Amino acid sequence: MLLYLVTKNHSFSDGNKRIAATLFLWFLNKNYILYHPNGSKRIADSTLVALTLMIAESRTEEKDVLVKVIDDIILSIVGTIGNVNAFI
Repeated sequence: MLLYLVTKNHSFSDGNKRIAATLFLWFLNKNYILYHPNGSKRIADSTLVALTLMIAESRTEEKDVLVKVIDDIILSIVGTIGNVNAFI
């Protein structure tokens, strides 16, 4: 929910998408999810940009569907890592 809520709730006067993406990457990194064992990123920068923009452009009533779509995308990239909804 982190990526979604910071992007959509306009918690800051400017830079909500950038801040949300940065927080999302920080969370993935702190939980040892951001990088493969070989050091390459599990999620490409362009993928994160697309996800963040998709959230920003979505309607509020699409939240549940959108979170599920992002959940599925991240699970396919990262693999099964527990409750992904905690940080989407």
